Amino acid sequence: MEYEAVIGLEIHAELLTASKIFCGCATLFGAPPNTQVCEVCLGMPGSLPVLNQKAVEFALKMAMATDCRINPESVFARKNYFYPDLPKGYQISQYELPLAEHGHLDVRVNGEARRIGITRIHLEEDAGKLIHSEHRPVSFVDFNRTGVPLIEIVSEPDLRTPEEAVEYFKGLRNILLYLEVCDGNMEEGSLRCDANISLRPVGQAAFGTKAELKNMNSFRFVKQALEYEIKRQRALLTAGKEIIQETRLWDAAQGQTVSMRGKEEAHDYRYFPDPDLVPVRIDEQWLERIRASLPELPAAKSQRFQEQYGLPEYDSEVLTGDQALADYFEACVKEFPQPKQVSNWIMVELLRELKGEAAGIAACPVTPTALAKLLALVEKGTLSGSLAKKVFEEMWASGGDPEAIVKAKGLAQISDTGALEAAAQEIIAAHPKEVADYKAGKTKVMGFFVGQLMRKTKGQANPQLANEIFQRLLEK
Repeated sequence: MEYEAVIGLEIHAELLTASKIFCGCATLFGAPPNTQVCEVCLGMPGSLPVLNQKAVEFALKMAMATDCRINPESVFARKNYFYPDLPKGYQISQYELPLAEHGHLDVRVNGEARRIGITRIHLEEDAGKLIHSEHRPVSFVDFNRTGVPLIEIVSEPDLRTPEEAVEYFKGLRNILLYLEVCDGNMEEGSLRCDANISLRPVGQAAFGTKAELKNMNSFRFVKQALEYEIKRQRALLTAGKEIIQETRLWDAAQGQTVSMRGKEEAHDYRYFPDPDLVPVRIDEQWLERIRASLPELPAAKSQRFQEQYGLPEYDSEVLTGDQALADYFEACVKEFPQPKQVSNWIMVELLRELKGEAAGIAACPVTPTALAKLLALVEKGTLSGSLAKKVFEEMWASGGDPEAIVKAKGLAQISDTGALEAAAQEIIAAHPKEVADYKAGKTKVMGFFVGQLMRKTKGQANPQLANEIFQRLLEK
């Protein structure tokens, strides 16, 4: 029997507010443990929460960017469960009346466009962090993260493959970064993903029994965990066994998911409206001000790059996949108005050097102005393409100016016809067999002669001029 996967993602994004969602404590990452806490976020008796307006504004921006319907009234609820990192014994979240519902995100996988529904976006507070001792069976609790504002973005079960799930996750992260409402740092835990996955026979409408995969903090882990879980569930179903509804963890070291606990249902959390917080009512004028402040979003920017700069869809999607990279491209094109050439250099040379840099384009030592100058040297014939790559490598290493590097290292392309012709005649005289081959119609040997000239001039000969010279000399 053929089975298909049914996948839904729950994305938790920490919001970039200066203070927590219900108190004035700072949200800075990396502070000494339990130094950013107060009576409110520690749940002390008699303390009362006060909603952070900026957190609501950031959540509304994300709701607008994903075409969600914003509810005029939403309610905070208490989600009751016991865990050592939850000082109140409940988490303040939203349940029956969330901030926003019924949105979507369009993704493209293997050239095919897919619309993934978004069930809801709601606000909630983060929990603390458990730190486990490596030397003895003791755990410590850091409550600095307790009360940091989160939005949870819950998708419809519209995803069918791990690749689709990853593209959807990447798309949401990109929007969060464009909006500047989340730093998207998965290693620090400010962006996390849970996945619900089940299998069903192809053609069946009813869902199968699902497993929830918790707290995955990289695209690679999401893909690997979903691939493993599909294989695991398919093997059980093929053997006639039942899938157990449970929560599982991805063990990256073992390359497998492991059972954590039975899966909770909503009634297990005993949700009820938080009596300390009034309903949130959204003013229409405030909504319009927020809407007017939204930046150009990735999909719109990608479309503009295709129309304004004549870029292929693939180029525009790569460049707009990072707002800073898109800004770099436009700054370079402003000084060197050849969009496709700029795109090629960024996507091949620059991104190759940036590979593995967590800081992304911010770690690039070559400014847009410097890259524009380098490309201008190629266009003027001062540098060949291969020499330009050598200069770029030096620019990356030193942050130097391309013109200064060319002058200091004597890397200018040789376009002196007399000098090149003299060198070409020496090569022809030294290789009579290859000359005979060329005259016999084996024109591919031209590459040999040009290569010899390049070697003789240390790669500095103008390749186009070299071809013309050899063709003229060999056809005499």
